[in-house]
Amino acid sequence: MLRWKLIGLSATLLIVVTIPLSVVKYGYRQSVSEKRAADITAEFVGSEKCKSCHQPEYELWKGSNHYHAMEVASEASVRGDFNDATFEHAGVVSRFYRKDGRFFVRTQGPAGQMGDFEVTHTFGWNPLQQYLIPFPGGRMQCLPIAWDVKAKRWYHLYPDQTIDPKDWLYWTNAAQNWNGMCAACHSTNLKKNYNIQTDTYRTTWSDINVGCEACHGPGSRHVKWAELPDMARLPVENYDLPVRTSKLKSREAVELCAPCHSRRAILGDYTHIEPDLLDTMLPSLLTPDLYFADGQILEEVYAYASFVQSKMYARDVRCGDCHNVHSIKRLKPGNGLCLQCHREAEYDTKAHHFHKKAGETGDPIKSPDGKKVLFEVGTGAECTQCHMPGRYYMGVHYRLDHSIRIPRPDLSVKLGVPDACIRCHFDKTSRWADETVTKWYGPGRRPHYGEVLQAGRQRQPGAEESLVRLAEDPLYPVIVRATALELLAGYPGETAAAALGRALMDGEALIRRTALSHLQSADPGHLLRLIAPMLYDPVKAVRIEAATRLAGPPSRLLADDQRRVFERVLEEYIGAMEYSGDFVFGRFNLGNLDVELNRPQAAIENYRAAIKIDDQSYLAKVNLAMLYDRLGQKREAEALFRQVVASHPQLYDAAYSLGLLLAEQQKFAEAAVYLEKAATGLPDRARVHYNYGLLLQVLKRDREAEDALKRALSLDAGSLDFQYALADFYFKRGRNAQAEEMAAKMIAAHPSQRIGYELLETIQKEIRSNLKIQNSKEAK
Repeated sequence: MLRWKLIGLSATLLIVVTIPLSVVKYGYRQSVSEKRAADITAEFVGSEKCKSCHQPEYELWKGSNHYHAMEVASEASVRGDFNDATFEHAGVVSRFYRKDGRFFVRTQGPAGQMGDFEVTHTFGWNPLQQYLIPFPGGRMQCLPIAWDVKAKRWYHLYPDQTIDPKDWLYWTNAAQNWNGMCAACHSTNLKKNYNIQTDTYRTTWSDINVGCEACHGPGSRHVKWAELPDMARLPVENYDLPVRTSKLKSREAVELCAPCHSRRAILGDYTHIEPDLLDTMLPSLLTPDLYFADGQILEEVYAYASFVQSKMYARDVRCGDCHNVHSIKRLKPGNGLCLQCHREAEYDTKAHHFHKKAGETGDPIKSPDGKKVLFEVGTGAECTQCHMPGRYYMGVHYRLDHSIRIPRPDLSVKLGVPDACIRCHFDKTSRWADETVTKWYGPGRRPHYGEVLQAGRQRQPGAEESLVRLAEDPLYPVIVRATALELLAGYPGETAAAALGRALMDGEALIRRTALSHLQSADPGHLLRLIAPMLYDPVKAVRIEAATRLAGPPSRLLADDQRRVFERVLEEYIGAMEYSGDFVFGRFNLGNLDVELNRPQAAIENYRAAIKIDDQSYLAKVNLAMLYDRLGQKREAEALFRQVVASHPQLYDAAYSLGLLLAEQQKFAEAAVYLEKAATGLPDRARVHYNYGLLLQVLKRDREAEDALKRALSLDAGSLDFQYALADFYFKRGRNAQAEEMAAKMIAAHPSQRIGYELLETIQKEIRSNLKIQNSKEAK
């Protein structure tokens, strides 16, 4: 398991904004699950009930990774060496042994103390197996030392790290907690049952592994129907199973797998009757911490968001076209899998792939030192090598990129994204690969959305219009469009605001939810008119985001009928966040909500809880510091800001806030250090330069102060504050001609504001007085 990130559930720095969190008839797409029974009364009965009627499927499943997803530790299930084996990492020697038929490990435990721990369950089967150890409070924790099934060896999941026992990532802490991080996708009918008040679990399941009902839903009504004599069985839809799994379109089939095979935030226990995917989860977008700009996999993201980017998905290919849905194995070996659809005579030829096939003469590709064969002859002729290049996760697990894309070394040159070609030809460059591909297939490459997303990530001038076009083009994958919409938040202005407003009427829930989370308006009434109708959205992730955006003062403007809906939906949101109260984002978002609802003590408790879960959660520290500052607890606020700036030196917003706080306490010299840091790191933030310039005046660093104030005005030439600051600066230093010029600009830009006229009058009066004194001196 890797370190998870906050993934967009209103996780916003208060430095920038607070929580980014008449019925309208929407033209939504038909729910992929409308045919599921809305009033499920079926119960889970276990996979063994399916065996008698579905023997072939049962046998395929029994040998699968799903079957072995989690098991009670036994001679049959444990693959690792517990015969008094030892493993050393970072100076700690762990010993794996057996005692009275049970399995134990002696290793470093809580607070870094050595101890003996019983392994009660296995976790996974191939290519690695992990081990679960019970702890108080209903917790089960994943040991960081795993068994490499192929190499038959113990290895550490973080081989290059020495993890402090206080770190979130340490194996007895939240990052390696089975209940919240793993359980939902490794067992059937998982109920996490986390109690946010006691910070304990009562996690339950019906099948310990991923059984039949994990996909088909609770089967008691189906079993009852199947046990009737043939002539007594009435015709019932889908044989009285709650989830239809046959004759599905690509989207329907893929979304059956998505609740587990995706990087996402979970909104509650999966019940199998949710009408829309976003009723149970919120998929991660193509963010820089998870994906390269062109959508290729970076972090451990599983397959869903990759596959929905693919042309295969768009053309109605689904998971079951490549994988046996019961054994999970590929339907055919090698290129035979792709040749189910793609013509062998055209694609499985050297004229297409330009590589030698297995069995042809040639030298394998070896490591730079020549000691290890990396790629055998024929590897380059395999479809997956070029179209599904993968990455290793959890040390030994090689996972293919399911976006199934055409190799684009030209994008590697432009954007720095991975190049499928130089994975094998590591002694070459992407420029060489691009030239070679051009020679093979001809010049000309289609524009790729990765170029637009990269420009948006870098906030390049002029990218705004391209992001709008991408976000609104229905021919692009939904997750790409939603990502473009999110990047528009970096371009505040009328164009982006209009696009976000239009997106609220999109048929895709992910588009609507993304738009809601980034809507901004200087007119509260306008914002209310846009957001209030979304309280009635049929999809949970959308409507609860609308509720968070209206929490606090905006909710007081709602009509009575809207208020009742708002209060109900806000409870839904609170329930979703409390469900994830064992994660940083759950407690963090509850803290944000408490701030909006003017519940400062509750907010403090939630922020502190988030920090306790992960001391590196700087967002919670920043927002708690802002709250402390507002409550007058300056010392506590300063301490938190200092922690954040020390641990995250590139977080210039925090440096800015710390600088302002220190200036308020008249610690001017130190404040200048942090405001300078903020001004350097945020060169386009006019108010940062403005505040820095004002502080420099106090420190009598006039030349630097003038430069800072000029910089602020160059970024926002129409700002009355900035114009006044520079005019005042000149006036107080006797530079009256420049002060008079600035005052005139104030009047021209803000003719209705008296301050410009008053300042000009004062300056001109001073000029006349000085002239009178000068004339008097000359007369003498």
